[in-house]
Amino acid sequence: MLYARYVRMVFRCQLQYRASFWMTLLAQMLVPFSVLAGLLMLFHRFKRLGDWSVADVLLCFAAIHMAFALSECFARGFDQFSQLVIQGEFDRILVRPRGTVLQVLGARIEFSRFGRLLLSVLVLGAAIRLADIQWTTLRVLTLFLMVTGGAAIFIGIFMLAAALCFWTLQGLEVANIFTDGGREMAQYPLDIYRTEVMRIFTFIIPFGTVNYLPLRYLLGLSSQTWLAVVPLTGFLFLLPCILVWRAGVRHYQSAGS
Repeated sequence: MLYARYVRMVFRCQLQYRASFWMTLLAQMLVPFSVLAGLLMLFHRFKRLGDWSVADVLLCFAAIHMAFALSECFARGFDQFSQLVIQGEFDRILVRPRGTVLQVLGARIEFSRFGRLLLSVLVLGAAIRLADIQWTTLRVLTLFLMVTGGAAIFIGIFMLAAALCFWTLQGLEVANIFTDGGREMAQYPLDIYRTEVMRIFTFIIPFGTVNYLPLRYLLGLSSQTWLAVVPLTGFLFLLPCILVWRAGVRHYQSAGS
């Protein structure tokens, strides 16, 4: 597969500067650690957050940060897409006999983002030990879909922000409201927020469908088994994002170099 070749090539290139690679990876691990420390201090003071225990929230935290780390690692090309347009590099992509989505994905892959992923895996392991979950095959599948579906939503948002560059040239910081902001909100169960906020982040930007709703099934707070597969809506969210991207490609006019 061509994308696998992209990944191997970029990984070998980044390992040419091993010290820099490992220091950056460590720094990426420390960024969510500060957020985690604040979360633990909150529970040290209040013990519970509504109906949620520290183990429940740690599970929520780990799933959304794993999803964000995967999207940052493998979809960074869309996040930095404005530079390709401004420098005229997207012209080269258009004349190559491969899809634009694949080429932009391969344009920038940052394995140093695995630092955030590693910390999230450690938090997930601690949460699983602390939480009282009766693990079944369906619940394991639910946890997997929570992470991958969340990554699909973040990639979709990156793609929408990149598509806007075809009209604006510069990337718009408003996208960070839904990426960084969405990550910060979804690391807690959404029912601690106002009803309006829950609706926005469930029916418009569907973080609730890949985190809060399946988490209720995972923890046994709901017996509705359809919640186990509701994270698939994260992949459905990608479909309109791809359509907007294709419309942007058709609209594209070279920005020069």
